Amino acid sequence: MNADMQPNLYLRLRKRIGIRPGEHVTLGHAARLFSSDAELERRLASLVLHRHSRKDGNRVVIDLLQIVKLIREAEPGTLVDSFGDPQVLVIVADAPRKPRYAILIVTWLLLFFGSGLAIMNFHTDVSMKEVHSRITEMVTGTKSEHPLWFQVPYSFGIGVGMMVFFNHLFRKRFNEEPNPLEVELYMYEENVNAYVIADEMRKKSESGEAGSSSALKQPGTGIDDG
Repeated sequence: MNADMQPNLYLRLRKRIGIRPGEHVTLGHAARLFSSDAELERRLASLVLHRHSRKDGNRVVIDLLQIVKLIREAEPGTLVDSFGDPQVLVIVADAPRKPRYAILIVTWLLLFFGSGLAIMNFHTDVSMKEVHSRITEMVTGTKSEHPLWFQVPYSFGIGVGMMVFFNHLFRKRFNEEPNPLEVELYMYEENVNAYVIADEMRKKSESGEAGSSSALKQPGTGIDDG
């Protein structure tokens, strides 16, 4: 096959995938593939990149260079063009656990009363009651210690403002824009993925250097022999 007839494979690695213990990772699972040769694309989609064993733990990082090497070994002459991230993080876990409703309810109650106390303490610190009384006196000309006509709408306004801010009412979304909590969770997951990948790559590098050092110290290498 001449250079003009070499098949091209375009791939984009996924950032994170999941498998169960003992399963293997295929190229079609770890990346999105496209090739003008449909048969080549089908064969490479089933190419095994990694077979999980107990010693691997629950996190495995597959590097792009490792994937290119396996592709070239399986299909010599294939030109590989990659896009996106240079590694894919494999999370090994059993089937998802069922939600623990007791813990969910306790957590919800803690957050509910904790946020309520935080709001009340804030209002106490800034003397919100006196502010409401002063605003009422400025508007009506009469001073009131308990201006409920102003305080009750203000209390409802806090709740409405929180719903608008988080763009949620139970499971209903007001629009398609992500809320600040979703953005923070996304950034947290991205940072965790980046740290885990860097840590796993560092461990691989250290284990490779240790293996090279032990090989150099073995007898017969000509280094320590006189």
